[in-house]
Amino acid sequence: AALGARHLTGVRRSESGAPSLRSAFDLVRQVSQAPILGYVNADIILLDDFLPAVSEVAQQLKRFLLAGQRWDLDVRDPIAFEPGWQQRMREEITRSGSLHRPVGSDYFVFPADLFPNLPDFTLGRSGWDNWMLFEARHRSIPLIDASRRITAIHQNHDYAHLPGGRPHHRHPESLRNLQLAGGREVIFRLEDADWRLEPQGLFPKRWRDWRYPRRWEADLIARFGPGRLSKWVRMAFRPGKTLRYLLGARRSVAAPGTVADESSSQVGIEE
Repeated sequence: AALGARHLTGVRRSESGAPSLRSAFDLVRQVSQAPILGYVNADIILLDDFLPAVSEVAQQLKRFLLAGQRWDLDVRDPIAFEPGWQQRMREEITRSGSLHRPVGSDYFVFPADLFPNLPDFTLGRSGWDNWMLFEARHRSIPLIDASRRITAIHQNHDYAHLPGGRPHHRHPESLRNLQLAGGREVIFRLEDADWRLEPQGLFPKRWRDWRYPRRWEADLIARFGPGRLSKWVRMAFRPGKTLRYLLGARRSVAAPGTVADESSSQVGIEE
């Protein structure tokens, strides 16, 4: 209240108690007239480079999805918000932080009229953030990787709140998110972004900025969307996974009515 923030209650939850992404955004849209919306995970610290980056992008593009990598850091003591605290945080990640792999995103920023009908993903589980990246590419919305401009610090933590204390990548609700997303082929990563926000400004990615052949695979899947064609594209670009799929299909012949579907595999979502 002292900061002028409004806490919205009543977010729907799953059977495990995890909140619904759709419900959270529906509540925000009901009460906010802001032209731009943002989502940030609760264990993320943002510094003073965040809002200027958002403003710069919003001045140049009417449609966009802004995301980026995070820095993982052990934050063991309460932060004293005194003059110079942000510079001290930057020095700390330089000394002992590590840049997380570009497998998803812990923050998203986009104009409020985009993504009006989100699937009913479960937060705190895998898959939904990768779907956001895919959906932007699928709908030809500029997907911007702001990793070089925005400092997002993730406070390292354990997973004691989950069964066995294991990460959420194999959690049943993560697999449900994967099914809602449309299958493993739509699990996009930040490397699939087609724009970059760099210190020099905002630019479409150049041919040498892409990783090949992943660019061709992602371009085709973004064009086709979820479904059989994208599954074939994934299989064509990933021969090892295709072989495992075919072996699984042969084993399923002995069980009438079953289908060997890569998207329902028990392997973790984070590849």
